Amino acid sequence: MLYGITAAATALLLTALLAAILRTPALRLRLVERRRQRDVPLSGGVAVVLVTGLVVVAGEWLGSAPPGDGTHGVLVAAGAVALLGLAGDVWRLRRRVLAAGTGVAAACVVPFAETGIGTGLLAVGWVVAVVAGFRGLDHADGLVGTVGVVTAFGVAACAAVEVMDAVAGLVSVLAAALTGLLLHNWHPARVALGGCGSMAAGFVIAVGAVYARAGSGVVASAGVLFGLTAVVAADAVLVLVTRKSAGRGLGRGGPDHLAHRLRRLGVTAPGASLLLGAGALSGVLVGVLAHAGRIGAGALWWVAGGALVVVLSLFRVPAYGPRRSVSTQVSAPLRVRSG
Repeated sequence: MLYGITAAATALLLTALLAAILRTPALRLRLVERRRQRDVPLSGGVAVVLVTGLVVVAGEWLGSAPPGDGTHGVLVAAGAVALLGLAGDVWRLRRRVLAAGTGVAAACVVPFAETGIGTGLLAVGWVVAVVAGFRGLDHADGLVGTVGVVTAFGVAACAAVEVMDAVAGLVSVLAAALTGLLLHNWHPARVALGGCGSMAAGFVIAVGAVYARAGSGVVASAGVLFGLTAVVAADAVLVLVTRKSAGRGLGRGGPDHLAHRLRRLGVTAPGASLLLGAGALSGVLVGVLAHAGRIGAGALWWVAGGALVVVLSLFRVPAYGPRRSVSTQVSAPLRVRSG
């Protein structure tokens, strides 16, 4: 318990400090995302990845952290995914390249001995989808950090139920690091995660969830995993349906995510992040309780139903065109990012 509190506090403070330090070099190197009238550095992910790895490795080196139990491989694979995401930020790599690299990294750490080949390959595909979904969420101030923190703590709880202390510790440290970044990423954001941080965070969260559910039934596991990542899944489905119905390429970005639709309804940028964070929390609570056997798996259908209602409701909100105004409050500029 003492190690967990110390590690989380250290990760939070170090990430907040390092993100502030890396902001200026990122601006000078033009590693930025243009948001209307300002440039936002994409160096936050580097801070999150470096601090998460440092805190976990230091804890094991000092003998205060639980034994690795496979988390060393997850850290290495997550580092590779982070580098891939950073390369995507710099050179705008194609989505298929990012997906292929993520798939290779996932295949190296998925526990095939416990899942079997078929289920393990499904797990690899799910990890790739979650990573892409987290990268897609990095288009609104504070959104991917808020959803990431909530989801990471949910996965850590599932791992703790299975007495996977190393996995729970790793994901908890990641959650604390994301919280530290939110100090700079909340609206108006001064630093963003970028592909480096969003992809690495999504990878650790997804693989941690796979570890927690390894050996369980495929159908039951699919329900729990969906509950843990309901907002990520809903956002991805909405984007896919919107672009497919509009005849647009899936790889082309646009203001068609959940947060974009909420902004067009007049919700402020912080409000959209909080609403979607609350939605993520609802799904995570159901997923954790179902994983622990405290509620029936049928409760996960309520999560699926709620996500479907949200997708269908927001699908009717135009992805393009003038924003609806429901308040006299001046809203922040709408951010548009490829996702």
